[in-house]
Amino acid sequence: MLEQLDLTKTMSKEDYHERMEVLEPELSRLQRECRANHIPIIVVFEGFGAAGKGYQISRLIRALDPRWFYVHSIGPESTEEMMHPFLWRFWTKVPSTTQMAIFDRSWYRKVLIDRFDGIISESRLLSYYNAINSFERQLTAGGTVIIKLFLCIDKKEQKKRFKKLTDQPSSSWRVSEQDLLRNNEFDLYKKMNDEMLEHTDMDYAPWTIIESMNRSFATVKIYTAVIEAMKTALRRKTEDTSAVPAVPVTPIPASEYSDEVLRTSSLKKADLTLSLDREEYRKELKRLQNRIADLHGEFYRRRIPVILGFEGWDAGGKGGSIKRLTEKMDPRGYRVHPTAAPNDIEKVHHYLWRFWKNVPKDGHIAIFDRTWYGRVMVERIEGFCTREEWQRAYQEINEMEKQFVEHGAIVLKFWMQIDKDEQERRFKERMENPEKQWKITDEDWRNREKWDAYEKAVDEMLVRTSTMAAPWIIVEGNNKYYARIKVLRTVVDAMEKRLSTYNQDTDAQ
Repeated sequence: MLEQLDLTKTMSKEDYHERMEVLEPELSRLQRECRANHIPIIVVFEGFGAAGKGYQISRLIRALDPRWFYVHSIGPESTEEMMHPFLWRFWTKVPSTTQMAIFDRSWYRKVLIDRFDGIISESRLLSYYNAINSFERQLTAGGTVIIKLFLCIDKKEQKKRFKKLTDQPSSSWRVSEQDLLRNNEFDLYKKMNDEMLEHTDMDYAPWTIIESMNRSFATVKIYTAVIEAMKTALRRKTEDTSAVPAVPVTPIPASEYSDEVLRTSSLKKADLTLSLDREEYRKELKRLQNRIADLHGEFYRRRIPVILGFEGWDAGGKGGSIKRLTEKMDPRGYRVHPTAAPNDIEKVHHYLWRFWKNVPKDGHIAIFDRTWYGRVMVERIEGFCTREEWQRAYQEINEMEKQFVEHGAIVLKFWMQIDKDEQERRFKERMENPEKQWKITDEDWRNREKWDAYEKAVDEMLVRTSTMAAPWIIVEGNNKYYARIKVLRTVVDAMEKRLSTYNQDTDAQ
């Protein structure tokens, strides 16, 4: 791709000024229109060192309202960032539906600079490409426009610009030893960039190559690329709005769920007669809690993260299991995230944004009381998202969890299963007990009316998203003692298995 570029392209000052007189107000107007139409914009600047990224970003934002954009300069990962999946620091920076985010270098640093510097292994390269493509596909499917600009110069021009910068004390700091090394190995680094472009040039997030030997030509091409992408986004938004009536989405009838996927019901196979007596429960609870406390300390020492998700029927026992799970953990090393309906800030971001923000750093445990699976259950049943949105969510969720696991996390997901009669008994008990009345709402009773629809949606969710890396565990919950012990035992077993694997890997080294 880069080999065929004509880097001799130039533009006269007169032509440049004439074009910019039109392009600048056009970009300013489009920023306002995209904001009014709730279209988030991401502009990515990548390319060779000294190609002019800093200048071109400054030139681009001259036409923009500074209240509605952020510029993120991406350097090497901080200690905090290294203790999370590599896309965490970018998910936390994605713009809301009224903002633009401009990246001076981006997530591509991982497969370019880090690759050249030997920070990542070649064996992991494909997984990083896949994660990047997944990230961009999820964002664009959710309505974000991603404009990727690659600024290109040749080796001779780069060397000349580096010398000009290093000759001046005020700018010499901008050129590092690694910059000079990449210039010495220009052909190798160029090949790495070519491979990156080939693996990540997708129709939903294509690359625009900016020939940057001539600054004026590059500026005009950048403005033109950004303007065209924004115009396309506005046109699609208008077409979508005119095609779909502005009314709430109709909930999907239970009869339309995929029977083919649901021929075998995971929920109906659960043996809800399983139980545990009080004495055995107390004995086993004490043993497991003590073991979890020990394991928690060891996981912190070895910097292994754990992500536990709890879903289930209302009154299914999520809260009770989480309470017993955490009672003897060090409170500095875990956090419970109760997931409710998204607030106003969360609503203007991608639906996975609020979960990525809470991904634990290495050595810590994150427990989610309800999770990202709301998209394929509550939001699906109640019509809070479109059919297309919840159908693609299965793949998006699987990809997200895979990235957690590839970073080194244990991911376990618990479905707390009770039958309809047991749920009714627990509801009535809560209503009659003043200390538990806060746990029951009118919405809980309304949800019972849709039990069959939810059951089919849950079964499909279990089939589509239980993976070897991030399995679903169905917890037979009619007997609370049995359910709590199964949860604790499952967590202990998974943590012990990871430590065993960790020790084997260490011995092998």
